Amino acid sequence: MHTGIARRASLIRRGVRYVDVLEQKAAHQKTARMLTDESTYDQVRHRQWLAGAARGLSRRTVLRMSVIGGTAMAVGTAGTASATGPIVKPLPPEFFEVYGANAETKWESLSGQGYLTPIDRFFVRNHTSTPTIDVNAWRLRVFGSGLRRGPAEFSYRDLRALPAETTTAFIECAGNGRSYFTSQQGQQVSGTPWKLGAVGVARWRGVKLSTVLAKAGLSRNAVDVLPSGLDADFVTGGVNLGKVRRPLPIGKALDDVLLAYEMNGRHLPLDHGFPVRLVVPSWIGISSIKWLGEIEVSETPLVSPWNTQFYRLVGPTYPAEGTVVSRQVVKSAFELPRDATLAAGQRHVLRGRSWSGNGSIRNVDISVDGIKWHPAKPTSHAYERGWLQWEFPWRPKQPGAYTLHARATDWSGVTQPVVTPYNTQGYLFDAIVPHPVTVV
Repeated sequence: MHTGIARRASLIRRGVRYVDVLEQKAAHQKTARMLTDESTYDQVRHRQWLAGAARGLSRRTVLRMSVIGGTAMAVGTAGTASATGPIVKPLPPEFFEVYGANAETKWESLSGQGYLTPIDRFFVRNHTSTPTIDVNAWRLRVFGSGLRRGPAEFSYRDLRALPAETTTAFIECAGNGRSYFTSQQGQQVSGTPWKLGAVGVARWRGVKLSTVLAKAGLSRNAVDVLPSGLDADFVTGGVNLGKVRRPLPIGKALDDVLLAYEMNGRHLPLDHGFPVRLVVPSWIGISSIKWLGEIEVSETPLVSPWNTQFYRLVGPTYPAEGTVVSRQVVKSAFELPRDATLAAGQRHVLRGRSWSGNGSIRNVDISVDGIKWHPAKPTSHAYERGWLQWEFPWRPKQPGAYTLHARATDWSGVTQPVVTPYNTQGYLFDAIVPHPVTVV
């Protein structure tokens, strides 16, 4: 008997109206395509996981993680990858502040560097260590119930032969600005003590994920994709959580997600995901998986530790189980060293950049006394997925200690606040950051 007819007959025998099944299926697919907002998507998937309706992480594993505790470590390698070191590229102290396997860009190093963040100054966020991958042996495996024809593989050459797309977009760690919860708001948080330099804008070139999924035979029933990296397995509290991975809804996957193999006109560097990485505009950095190795395409909802256990907002104002880390927030930074020394009576041009996960920046205001605000002058295009460069002329008359402030407002009307709601992991800090300088 034909599969479809057999299934319909089975449903009828069980007293299920076939038209009801079709309606439920259509509604499910429509919902899946609407979940392009990061916060909404993660909220829905987390509820489904708690109800046992999403696959990818057992509650038993979560219990082991909470009981054992401990620090994270990396184990093993996979496929064509071999371990090198936490970070491969040079990390000169004038460009970076280094935290083990992570390196933060110093904002003063971007002064005069143009719109894009130079590769040699682009921040590095590693969960384990940068792997070395043989590009000739590398394959991207696409598999899962959401494909019509079974698994598919793509070589590096295969991807480069597909139609190329270019996008200018920022990638930012969800914990960027974390240290200011402590230094500015007096609240203790855990994690890498980033200031504001865990962000960078690049021109990414590659093939759209939608193109690859279509080539692999995407099913109309697909609801989620789960990209995984080729760096070493992530182990925490004695529990091996496997490859770094975080699911995306099919709606986002078919929208603006890129499989990038070039960065600022050059082959993707080792530390930034060579040979191929994901670029997921406006979503938190963990979504932009580096050293891409495989993509599962599923007809059922998917979860991973990186959206159920990690990257959740936990604190006194949040539910006991926490809430999801939503899209990136509004931030501003001066291209000036903290505690910089400036000459009194001279004209200085204060420069900086502002960005938001909501889209382009509408305006930026500057205060040099904490009381009056003045509009900054835009000096670049306000890219929707990038940042806005700006400048403000200032001639301090008297010597002394001054505190500069930059406050951005994005196109949706969201303005940087004075205080960010507290969460224990220090995610999504968006408050105005006072920038001290001394005038002599």
